[in-house]
Amino acid sequence: MENIKFIWNKKMKDTIKRSPVIIRIIIIPMLKFLRNYIRALRMFCYNKIFNRLPFSHLRNFIIRLYITLGKDSNVLSNVEILNNTFSRKQIVIGNNCVINSYCLLDGRQGKLIIGNNVDIARETNIFTLEHDPDSDYHTTKNGDVIIDDYVWVSSRVTILPGVRIGRGAVVASNAVVTKDVEPMAIVAGIPAKKIGVRKSKLKYTLKHFPVLQ
Repeated sequence: MENIKFIWNKKMKDTIKRSPVIIRIIIIPMLKFLRNYIRALRMFCYNKIFNRLPFSHLRNFIIRLYITLGKDSNVLSNVEILNNTFSRKQIVIGNNCVINSYCLLDGRQGKLIIGNNVDIARETNIFTLEHDPDSDYHTTKNGDVIIDDYVWVSSRVTILPGVRIGRGAVVASNAVVTKDVEPMAIVAGIPAKKIGVRKSKLKYTLKHFPVLQ
């Protein structure tokens, strides 16, 4: 009887000693995998299913589960969002904004902050994460992107990490923005450079909800 008790106690002690290793080697990686899978599935559902809905009010109701979207702002169909977290604060869009179709909004590691009355035209890509061309190991670097009130971004523009576009600025079509843009400036080219000054008094309020888009 004493021998059985001794063997039992020894097995229990061994189990207790091994349990932290089991937790560290098996359970924690499984939980991380499950978290990453759920996060990926969540983004898949929006980018492949929900963002194709032709009804703006329903689509914008759903996108508010992923990002912060202000009053009377519209994210049109087929806009792709990237977010490595469950936080809605990685991508913040203010009031009366229009994000047109086929844009990409990246909030994976940096934050994307868009002000009020911002108009972003079709096929614009805004990145907060990129690869470092000088890295020996192809590592990444990130930076927040801030787009201030009344900015107008024309079609097929690319905005890279760490950039701030000042109030009322205009970015011409196909430009690549690599550095900050001063308020009311008009920029164009690759990389984007100042080519003029906007003269608008910025009295407008955007509210664009096209039917079935």
